[in-house]
Amino acid sequence: MTRYFLLLSVVGVTFLSGCGNVQSQNSTFNLTAKEFAEKIKQLPEAPVIDVRTPQEFSTGHLQNAKNIDWNGSRFQTEISKLDKTKPVFVYCLSGGRSAATADQMRSEGFKEVYEMQGGMMKWRAANLPETTTNRTKQAGMTPAQFNALIHSDKMVLVDFYAEWCGPCKKMEPYLKEIARDMAGQLEVVRINTDDNLQLCKELNIDAIPVLHLYKNKTLAWSNSGYISKEEVLKKLR
Repeated sequence: MTRYFLLLSVVGVTFLSGCGNVQSQNSTFNLTAKEFAEKIKQLPEAPVIDVRTPQEFSTGHLQNAKNIDWNGSRFQTEISKLDKTKPVFVYCLSGGRSAATADQMRSEGFKEVYEMQGGMMKWRAANLPETTTNRTKQAGMTPAQFNALIHSDKMVLVDFYAEWCGPCKKMEPYLKEIARDMAGQLEVVRINTDDNLQLCKELNIDAIPVLHLYKNKTLAWSNSGYISKEEVLKKLR
C-alpha cells in the first residue's frame, strides 16, 4: 500500500465512521499547538518530525525539527531509523499529513507518537515561535493589496489554498468554471497560503481550503474545508 493510498484510507475511514484511530483521538497524543509546544519542553530529547515538503519547511519550522517529506522517496527509510520505543513528535501544515504519518508509525509499532492538531497554521495563529534559520524571505501580499483586490463593484470570491492540498486541487477546476461563467458578476481570486504567511495570519486563516465571499467590500460568507460547486453556487445566487 502506498503512503498516498494510506492517507486516502485514513481520511475515508474517519469520514465514514465518524471516528479514527483510537490513539489519534486521545487528547494525550493528539495535541493543540500550545499543548504540543509544552510537551516538547517536557521531552526535549524526543525527535520532532516535520513531514511537509522541503519548500514548505524552508518558510519556517519548529526549532530543531527534522524534515522528512511525507511524499518523499526516502520517507520510509528515514522513519525506520527512529526508535519505536521512544516518544516522537510529528506535524505538517494543517494536520492531514501528520495524522496519516502518525497512524502509519503506530501501525508499525511506534509506542508514543504525538501529533499537532492543525499543524503550522494553528501554531502560527497561536503566535508560537518558529526558527528563521535559512528561511526564504517571502513578503507575500500586503493587507493593503488584499483590500484593493476586494474593492470591487462585483462580488469577490477569495480561495485560500496550497499546491499540495488535495481538497484544494479538487475545488480548483470548478472555481475556474465559476469564474468564467459568472465573469460579469464575480471575480475569483486565489491566494497561495504558503506564499502569504503573514497575510493569512492577519486574516485568521488557520486551515485550508478556505473560501471568503465579499459583497460591497464586506465579508458576506466564508467556508472552511471542502465544499461542492453546487453549494458555492447557492451562496453566490
